[in-house]
Amino acid sequence: MTVINRDPRTAQHATREYVLLALAVTVLAVLLALVTDPARRPDALGWLLLLAAQLPILWRRRHPLAALAAEAVLLLPYHALDNNHAAAFPVGAVVLYSLAVICRPLYTLLATGTAMTLALSVMMVINRKQAAEALRISGWVFAVVFIGVALRFYRQYVAAVVERAERAERTREQEVRRRVAEERLRIARDLHDLLAHSITLIGVQTSVAAHVLNADPERLDRKAVAKSLDDIAETCRTARSELRTTLEVLREHGTGDARDPLPDLHGLVGLVEAARVSGAEVDLTVTDEVPPAAVGAAAYRIVQEALTNAVRHGGRRDLGIRVAVRAGKGSLRVTVTDDGTGAGGGTPGFGLVGMRERARSVGGTLDAGPLPGKGFEVSAVLPLGGNP
Repeated sequence: MTVINRDPRTAQHATREYVLLALAVTVLAVLLALVTDPARRPDALGWLLLLAAQLPILWRRRHPLAALAAEAVLLLPYHALDNNHAAAFPVGAVVLYSLAVICRPLYTLLATGTAMTLALSVMMVINRKQAAEALRISGWVFAVVFIGVALRFYRQYVAAVVERAERAERTREQEVRRRVAEERLRIARDLHDLLAHSITLIGVQTSVAAHVLNADPERLDRKAVAKSLDDIAETCRTARSELRTTLEVLREHGTGDARDPLPDLHGLVGLVEAARVSGAEVDLTVTDEVPPAAVGAAAYRIVQEALTNAVRHGGRRDLGIRVAVRAGKGSLRVTVTDDGTGAGGGTPGFGLVGMRERARSVGGTLDAGPLPGKGFEVSAVLPLGGNP
C-alpha cells in the first residue's frame, strides 16, 4: 500500500516528521544497546546492522511491506549474532505498528506471522536459547500489531461517521435548495395566475368601455360606461386583495400563522362572474363533494387560467364557455371547454405549463388542445387522495 501526499507543504511536513521519528528511535536503540545486557553489546557488524535497521522508518508509510522486509533482512543477522535483542525492539515495533495501521488486517497478520516464523526458524538453527527468547518477545510483537489493527478500525469508524455527517449535510443543503426552487416556482405560478387573469379581464372591460364611448358620441350611454368602469374597479380590487393575500402568506410562510386559506371550489363562482362581465357566456357545474385543500386549490387555479386563456384567445364576443368540476372514482375531474377560435397565435406564455404543474403537484394529469372544428378544451384529473 502506498500513501501519496499531493500537497508539497504536506509532503515536506511528513518527511520532517519521519526523519525526527527515525532519529528518536535510533537514539533509543543506541541507549538500550549501551545500557541493557552488557554481555550482548553489539560489535562493529552488530552496530552497522542496528543503525541500518533504522532507515526503513523513513518509508514505512509509503511502502510498509517493503519496510518490514528490510527489517527482516537486517535484524535476522543481528539477532543471529547474539547482539543486544532489546535494542532492536523499538524499530521493529514502529514498522509493525505502521504496517497494522495502513494495511488490511489479513495482510498484516500474514506478514507478521511469516516474519516471526522465519525469525524463529533461524534462531532454532543457530541457537535454541535465542529461539526461546525470541518466542518470548513475540508476545510483545503481536501486542503491537493488534494495537495497530484496533487503531485502524477506530480510524475507519471515525472516517465513516464524518463521511455520513458530511453526506447528511450535503443532503440537507440539496433539500433546502430543492425546496427553495419549488417555492419560487409556486410563487411564479400564483402570481402568473392572479395577474394574467386580472389583467386579461381589465383589458376586455376597457375595450368594452372604449367601444361604448366610440360607438355613438352623440348618444353616449353613460350607464354602460359607468358599468364598465365599475367592473374595472371591481376587478382591480379583487386582484389587489388576492395579491395581498399571496404576499401575506409568503411573509408568514413557516410561522403557522397564515390568516388566509387556500382558494377552493367555492371561489369558482367569482371567477365565472368575472368572465361573464367580460362578455362571455359561462355555464358552471360544480360537485358538492369537498376535496382536500391542495386539490381544491389546484382545481381553482386550473379553472382560473383556463378561463383567462378562453377570454383572451376566444376571438369572439359571444364566446361560450362550459366549466365542469365533478368528483368520482377517487378523483376530481376538471373540464373547461370554449367554442372560440382556439389558442391562436401570439407570444407563447406559461399558462399551459403552469396548469400542468398544478395538476402534477397533487399527483394528477392535465390535457389541453383544440377541439375538432372550433373551440379549445382543458381537461384535468386530480386524485382526491392528494398524492403529490
